[in-house]
Amino acid sequence: MRKSETPRTSRPKRELLRIDGQPVPVTVRLNTRARRLIVKVHPSTGEVSVVAPSRRALDHALDFARSESAWIALRLANVPERVELLPGARIPFRGIEHRIVEAARGRAPVWIERGERIIRVTGQPEHASRRLLDFLKREARKVLDARTQEFSALVGVKAKRITVRDTASRWGSCSTTRALSFSWRLVLAPPFVLDYVVAHEVAHLRHMNHGTRFWNLVSEIVGDVEKPQAWLSENGPFLHRYAPRNPQ
Repeated sequence: MRKSETPRTSRPKRELLRIDGQPVPVTVRLNTRARRLIVKVHPSTGEVSVVAPSRRALDHALDFARSESAWIALRLANVPERVELLPGARIPFRGIEHRIVEAARGRAPVWIERGERIIRVTGQPEHASRRLLDFLKREARKVLDARTQEFSALVGVKAKRITVRDTASRWGSCSTTRALSFSWRLVLAPPFVLDYVVAHEVAHLRHMNHGTRFWNLVSEIVGDVEKPQAWLSENGPFLHRYAPRNPQ
């Protein structure tokens, strides 16, 4: 980068903001791609951040966050109680509650015990959380890839790329370049919910809108759309409560 160029981002800094009498850490970031000051509250961790579009705006970021204190407090109150991915915890997998159990050895670092609602994890305790997260992401990738290919073939479309991430605000997305992206947390939800999200994004490969033809195509792929929509509205926020001990 040349010295005359202005960096698009800068190293984030931590500030403290009092909300309802309690100190709340706030991460302040500069991102020149942003159009205005934006306050965010992560739905699973409760992390509060402010994005500033310029260095000048950066000086007013904390004041802006303070003006949004009531909104921040409301969002923090709705953050589900955190459940760490560790032995002893109970987590949903494909919509069914499973218990995480430590194992001395086994056929893989992490596996699901057939015929039982148990996820076993081997290795040193300090590595259990990361192993569990990696396992869930791999399982999510397998089922999301399979369903995307199946639904795409059904309606005669093809995605250019499929990525699996940990997104805070969307369960899935489709770009104008025909790239699909999904949240790995969908593997925690019942199969009909994951199928609906995949169908929704696959349908966008043909209709980049939410018009009548788009919804007709989604219904053609999965049938009922209201049931998974209602499930996500009621239960979706709780899928964000499951997190590794040291989130990355």
